[in-house]
Amino acid sequence: MITTRRLAWTALIWNLIVILLGALVRATGSGAGCGASWPTCEGVILPELEGATAIEFTHRASSGIALLLLAWLIVRIFRTNHRGAPVRKAAVLSGVGILSESLIGAVIVIFEWVENDASLARAVSVPVHLVNTLILLAGLTLVVYWVDRDRSVQLDRPLTRPIFGFAIGMLLIAATGAVTALADTLFPAESVIEGIAEDFSATSSWLTRLRVLHPVVAILIGIGAARWVRSNVWDVEGSARTAARTVVAVVFIELVVGVVNVWTLTPIAVQLIHLLLADVLW
Repeated sequence: MITTRRLAWTALIWNLIVILLGALVRATGSGAGCGASWPTCEGVILPELEGATAIEFTHRASSGIALLLLAWLIVRIFRTNHRGAPVRKAAVLSGVGILSESLIGAVIVIFEWVENDASLARAVSVPVHLVNTLILLAGLTLVVYWVDRDRSVQLDRPLTRPIFGFAIGMLLIAATGAVTALADTLFPAESVIEGIAEDFSATSSWLTRLRVLHPVVAILIGIGAARWVRSNVWDVEGSARTAARTVVAVVFIELVVGVVNVWTLTPIAVQLIHLLLADVLW
């Protein structure tokens, strides 16, 4: 029988795959691949899998598997852990996260905030969708951490405020990144110079003019987090030391990939790598 720890890791990794598939749907403009019907696809359970329909259906099917995996995990955790156990709280957070994720996805499809839609509603729903996925990943990561432990995370008081501050910063990076990715999809530039000019042009879409926020926020918060970790956690013993080095490494790799993403005019493969690194950093 699969162990609870292995089940928790499976749920976490599978949800990362679902997130990347969701980004693929947005990047390829496949959000309308199943029409405005939900949870069915074009009104049927199994549509003809071609083009945008295949991409959107694959994302929906993988999301359904993620929901079943998480339901199995939550039931297992509640059966094998006592009331008040930290892992139970993390499981509940994960459950709330995936249910709200499904609800947000359904609203986006039903109201047709997909494909070439550049409305304010879509510009709000996309970052909300991504931030919610980070909350889901946080819950699943804590499940993995607590599944064999019966204690809460203990943070030294001087470290608590900056760690949570940088976590909020990560959510801000994700939200601005989601808006930037949407603008890149809807209003692609023909060259780097043209893209920079459009960022500051009064005739550009307001979504395009917001693109500049993401790199500024990401550089300030990312480098700030890396410097703080280097100064405060670099030389401690145990798993925190490994985590500190991982944070610093991923921050700088992510910044490099971000530059490559802009320089190469946001190819889908680089977008997905950029998003995956952000999830790992989170």
